Amino acid sequence: MPSRITCEVCDTAPVAVVRLAGALDLGTMRSVHQALDGALAAQPDALVVDLTDVTVRDRLALSVFAATARRAEEWPAVPVVLCAPPPAAARWLAESTTCRVVPVSPDCAEATRVAGEASSPRLRARLEPVAGACRRARELVGDACARWNLPEAAGPAALVLSELVGNVVRHAGTPMQVTVTLRRPYLHLAVVDGSRAAAEPAGMDLRAEGGRGLLLVRELAQRWGSVPTGPGKAVWALLPVG
Repeated sequence: MPSRITCEVCDTAPVAVVRLAGALDLGTMRSVHQALDGALAAQPDALVVDLTDVTVRDRLALSVFAATARRAEEWPAVPVVLCAPPPAAARWLAESTTCRVVPVSPDCAEATRVAGEASSPRLRARLEPVAGACRRARELVGDACARWNLPEAAGPAALVLSELVGNVVRHAGTPMQVTVTLRRPYLHLAVVDGSRAAAEPAGMDLRAEGGRGLLLVRELAQRWGSVPTGPGKAVWALLPVG
């Protein structure tokens, strides 16, 4: 009989808590991965995964939590903390590489505190796909860099975020959520829009009508990427700030 697992997302803003119940194995880890991705799509300040009612049937399935933490590190740039694993799962976590990526707390209250303390400062803005959106994005970066004393990052970050926003205005044409997060050693820039069309830089064809802005993003950012989220996608970029 196939294993079953349920995933309950509790909005305890600013920290999201996902409570799992049932059997975690190679058959159910995909459902867990999708649920955790869905929780991250709401862009909480931190994510806690409650394992109180989980039975781990395959230790390899625990890798789903490391994968989620690595994804969350790039976008939406939030910490992930596990809590209350059963004894066998706690032992397997301690013996695996997962604990090097995801901290484990004995209970949910402690995990929520740890996750909240590890959260990063961020500024958000909701923008419409209009001509003034790029200017507003540059202003948001300027405010963030002034607040966090990052004068050397202001210019490159404003250029990168302006290009990400401009890409939405030109191609997606939907309202967007813009977020600037300081999670050292990077300044994280992200734009979430309502289009599932992947953001891809143009090739070398100079006659192409778009995509050259993303080539500029690729050159200026340490890393950048595009991931599906809800009905749309998130396009993010990391700029080193030391």
